[in-house]
Amino acid sequence: MAALNGFLPPYTESGRSALVPMPPWHYSGDLLTVEYRTDPERVAALLPGGVELSEEDPGAVAMIWADWQSCSDGGEELLDPSRSQYKEAFVVVRCRHAGVTYSRCVLIWVTSDFAIGRGLHQGYPKKLGSIYMTRPMPHGKAAPRVEAGGTFGATLAAYDHRLATARVTLTTPSESNGVVNALPMLHNRQVRAIERDGGLVLDELITMGGYDADVGPAWAADAELELADSPWDELASALPVREITGGFYRQIGVSWNGGTTVERRPV
Repeated sequence: MAALNGFLPPYTESGRSALVPMPPWHYSGDLLTVEYRTDPERVAALLPGGVELSEEDPGAVAMIWADWQSCSDGGEELLDPSRSQYKEAFVVVRCRHAGVTYSRCVLIWVTSDFAIGRGLHQGYPKKLGSIYMTRPMPHGKAAPRVEAGGTFGATLAAYDHRLATARVTLTTPSESNGVVNALPMLHNRQVRAIERDGGLVLDELITMGGYDADVGPAWAADAELELADSPWDELASALPVREITGGFYRQIGVSWNGGTTVERRPV
């Protein structure tokens, strides 16, 4: 019998039909970030057992939009752009586990199935969404420049309901692209048993980060952010905006090739 191949299903003899190719995965894209403060108890309500609030600025949140182009090592996806291009909008908080401070993605929407597949492997809670960002261009009047005064908009909707609207206007160069999403990620990987009363058959706490970072200049920005709920998503009520603390814009490149199991919990 022939072996079945592929990193994620569907598995075939050739492996060509797999939803996601074998890592490493490489990313190039534009990131638009709005950082704000919410009530620390709202952040705590989204953290699993054994994970605590960050000691520093425990109510800090980052809402981030990303316009990505990605590929595996061979780069074949770049010549079939529907397999390489996607957008995502995600919400990051900071947390602590065993005395170490991490970043943690608690909500995220993406525009492609392969991004959802990668998220399942990495512990991101990804859902499908409709995401748009203003694109910078070096020529013409129909796009902002990455320079002081450049103004960018971003929107997120899911199931035909608008959930988030942002606007940032670049002001000055910045040393960083914000502080909330600047640490290794701490995520959960969980799988439920097929039996209705079976509970979890996999429950891992994992950490990971990127490598080969290649980043452009970061820009600070004046920022506006409006959040909303829908019958199917609770963005505004889960992490309401109490105070906007900054906006940022940066073009980046990064690669990913695995993480580390922090804790494998009994099931």
